[in-house]
Amino acid sequence: MPRSARGLVNGMVYHVLNRGNEQQQLFYDANDYTFFKELLYRAKARFGLFIYAYSIMPNHFHLAIKSGQADGISRAMQWIMTRHVLYHQKVYNTCGHIWQGRFKSFAVSTDSYLINLLRYIEANPVRAGLVKCCSEWRWSSYGERKRDKAGLIDYIIDLPEPWMEFVNQPLDNECLTKLRISVKRQTPYGNENWVEKTLGLESTIRPVGRPNNKKGTVPFFV
Repeated sequence: MPRSARGLVNGMVYHVLNRGNEQQQLFYDANDYTFFKELLYRAKARFGLFIYAYSIMPNHFHLAIKSGQADGISRAMQWIMTRHVLYHQKVYNTCGHIWQGRFKSFAVSTDSYLINLLRYIEANPVRAGLVKCCSEWRWSSYGERKRDKAGLIDYIIDLPEPWMEFVNQPLDNECLTKLRISVKRQTPYGNENWVEKTLGLESTIRPVGRPNNKKGTVPFFV
């Protein structure tokens, strides 16, 4: 399996997320959300991304993505973050950091754990109290699944039917806890054997001298 130089295993699905610096709001209107979504479209073509789910929230975003290119996810996210910062600085006359450091990324096994992640991402607006139903939030992959024409998302796994009703049901506490532990500890999301194997792969390609969890870093609580 090809490997990247920054600790991400090529060809593996990752949960990628980032939040505004000090949890500041970054998306205020349709123009802001549309611009970021357009960046995802462009990055998909430019870096060979496969996007399985996304949710763009007022102060953060979630993605479930994969790339077959060497270091594709790292290069894509750097490209997206840089261009979004330039956009935000121009539109809102700001300067300095607007994102909470480098993006976070956690490998996900392509089985029921991936289904849980896709559901988690698309239900994020409901869980945050922004809408009562996933279909009311325009800036996620949920709505694209109802359309036949090709959109931003790709398909990798058969989803439970009816998916639209399934996503709107709250995640059980055990599933939600495991997802949050994955984010907080910055570890892969899957069963124990798969996680141990994946941690072994990532440990062989993580640069020496760059600890996985930096002191003073504000964790994600999702």
